[in-house]
Amino acid sequence: MSFCRTSALLLPAMVIHLRRNTARRARVEALLAQLGPGADVMPAIDGATMSQAQLAAAQGPCAVTPYPFRLRPAEVATFLSHRACWQRILDEGHPAALVLEDDVDLGPRFPAALELAVTHLPETALVRFPVKPSERGPLVAGHRPDIRLLRPETVGLGMRAQVVTRAAAARLLAATSRIDRPVDTFLQLRWLHGVEVLSVWPSGVREVSASLGGSSIHGCLTARQRLRREVLRPIYRLQIALQSRWYRS
Repeated sequence: MSFCRTSALLLPAMVIHLRRNTARRARVEALLAQLGPGADVMPAIDGATMSQAQLAAAQGPCAVTPYPFRLRPAEVATFLSHRACWQRILDEGHPAALVLEDDVDLGPRFPAALELAVTHLPETALVRFPVKPSERGPLVAGHRPDIRLLRPETVGLGMRAQVVTRAAAARLLAATSRIDRPVDTFLQLRWLHGVEVLSVWPSGVREVSASLGGSSIHGCLTARQRLRREVLRPIYRLQIALQSRWYRS
């Protein structure tokens, strides 16, 4: 039986995949087979083919803590690809959908994690399936002894797998007509988009990008750029953690 049909809600699934990345095609086919007939490929937007005008049109300042780095074309395209999934949830009238990136492996613990998330899915929520246990926060009612469903104090990074409700998709779309940071860092701004972000662990989701040729987002950086990131990244993350704590209090 497919993963998505083991849940209380029969979820459609969207696998974001850049079609020219043929090295990942076998992984995508394996995911579609695991997820069942309700799953299909969501064509990723290709940052390499976007013009400077298109990149500029997608970006704009956000009325919160400024993001200290310039967005790479691949980061813009990844954000727009997730927005396309959110829009599709609304257009097709799904109560919720599972959104996956194409560099994950779904292990034997994933069906139980998905079942728990869907069974206790708030109407306005997005549930993350992280690849690392980096989040802490209060447990949500209905959690199992072997699987934790929690409200993270600070939302973790990464967008490998999420269940997104229709209400959450609508709120995220409304808040992102222009973007100024990667999609996972935007998801941390709960005080801005108003979506209830939950997380389930163990998720049963494993990142396998290293075996598929590496990440398609992180390009080559100069020594000066790497140094600037090393200095500014922890400062930015501290600011977000403090704002998250204030938001939760």
